[in-house]
Amino acid sequence: MDFDKILEKCGNAGRYQYLMLLLLGYIAFTTTVHYYSQNIIGFVPQHWCYHQDLANRSHEEIAAIYKPFGKDASCIRLDSIEGTNVTVSEKACEKWIYKYDYGFRSMNAELNWVCEDAYKARIGQSLFFLGSLVGTFTFGILGDKIGRVRAVILANQCGFVGDFLTTYATNLVQFAIFRCISGLAATSNYYLMFILVLEYLAPKLRNLALSGTLGFCFCLGALVAPWLSVLAGNWRIYLTFSALLQLVVGLFYFVVQESAQWLITRSNVEGAIARLKHIAHFNGRQVSPIDFEAFRNRCIGKRKPSHQKERSVRIFDLLRTPQLRKTSLLVILTFMLTSLSFNTISRNVEGLGLSPFVVFSLFAVVVPPSGIIQGLLQSRVGRKATAFLAMVTTGLLSLALGVALSQEGAQHNVTLLLAFALPMRLGISMCYTVTSQFSSELLPTCVRSRGMAAVHLSAAAASFISPYLIHLGTKLAAAPSLILSVVLLTAALGTLMLPETNNRKLPITLEDGEAFGKGESMCAFDCCRPRDDDDDDDDGAKVALEELKLTGINGTTSKTETDLNDEEV
Repeated sequence: MDFDKILEKCGNAGRYQYLMLLLLGYIAFTTTVHYYSQNIIGFVPQHWCYHQDLANRSHEEIAAIYKPFGKDASCIRLDSIEGTNVTVSEKACEKWIYKYDYGFRSMNAELNWVCEDAYKARIGQSLFFLGSLVGTFTFGILGDKIGRVRAVILANQCGFVGDFLTTYATNLVQFAIFRCISGLAATSNYYLMFILVLEYLAPKLRNLALSGTLGFCFCLGALVAPWLSVLAGNWRIYLTFSALLQLVVGLFYFVVQESAQWLITRSNVEGAIARLKHIAHFNGRQVSPIDFEAFRNRCIGKRKPSHQKERSVRIFDLLRTPQLRKTSLLVILTFMLTSLSFNTISRNVEGLGLSPFVVFSLFAVVVPPSGIIQGLLQSRVGRKATAFLAMVTTGLLSLALGVALSQEGAQHNVTLLLAFALPMRLGISMCYTVTSQFSSELLPTCVRSRGMAAVHLSAAAASFISPYLIHLGTKLAAAPSLILSVVLLTAALGTLMLPETNNRKLPITLEDGEAFGKGESMCAFDCCRPRDDDDDDDDGAKVALEELKLTGINGTTSKTETDLNDEEV
């Protein structure tokens, strides 16, 4: 009676699993609002240096006056304005006139962090990502030390504290410190909950149900984030809303059960059984005490005697054996490349000829279709083929955009840019989501949280290149797209070298991870995999077990059931 079988008896696709999907959707929603807050509060509206003769003029008139000075007009102070005769002052600007986009007052506008002080906002953003690096690794370790539930709650509370304190920031030092605290939750507030849900879901729910939920909630978060800021009208009020959304996650402690798989790896078999009994009760399932006893005996039987116990499992144990080392390094590589591409494409909302609020909304609309397409593909062809197809398609789209932008005047064609940007946003959303799920499934349960922390840490480090890649587009418009095409095609090649996980038992121990996918070829896709003989053996064992239960022979059923379970193992 292994974990998958006892979970199936308790219900692996019942009410509790749908509750977990709902809570994961809420986490995805709040994570999206929190993630994009760093962009939204730093929007820089169109602005001009203040002059008393400009105070009562319309924005169109002011823009016409400054037009002869070109793109650097925002930081030029005028000395006198007499009709069309304008003279420039040598003094630096001390006050600005802002043209607020949809009336939203961003942090840069309120604190006048523009022109010579524009670097201050970038320092705060850098420390936000520094906090993300620290938080990803720290909470990943905590997820394997104190449990998934506590780590999820602590990560989200860091986001709450950081966002709430940022609303009181009045200078660079305060802003930088508070954004670093907020950044602690930038990634860890989501992927830990994702791992927890994944460990309780039936294989059939890991495809369309999981992908559809995430796609819908990511879309909802991306739609709400920009227009919530417009509704708030001020960056401080917007961050207060973002903080309160994360505060609610603290209530998960009273609803979400700790990972039973994690408890087993901590030798807390009774705690795991208690969680499974709660799930069975929640799902309305009646599970025989004999089944729980068989599960208990199997878990105890796999323990090593006290004199043979080794040190606790560490993250570097992923690199000790050849197959697991290969899998772990490939997971890190593919996720780094995918994350770099995702951050570059999804954050590049300016320079497309439209308001960044509108671009955010357009990008959000394509997320649900990406989740549905991903779920359907995963059910039919598996994780590996889905990730490969998404990466190749997005890479080719990026290559086509790069070729188009190399033509003169193409970078000013809004229709052309959106025609490529929207399908690329759909494709990169599929790439990121399926790679995140694929990576979580490939790492063994005993180090899954720490392993995913290392994966996300490497991805965050790679994402530091993203702003510079976007800035490169101002010098050579086609360069970012051409570079991304190479990055995504490389990630697709790395994906081919990973084993398939769809409809297979996920590895729990390091030994499971070493044996998982060993000898599998690069072109071994789930849609081409024949039905295993083991599947038939499992079905036959279940039938025999049910027949034995019906015999009613005293003492025979319990003994034979244990023998059958040992035989299956």
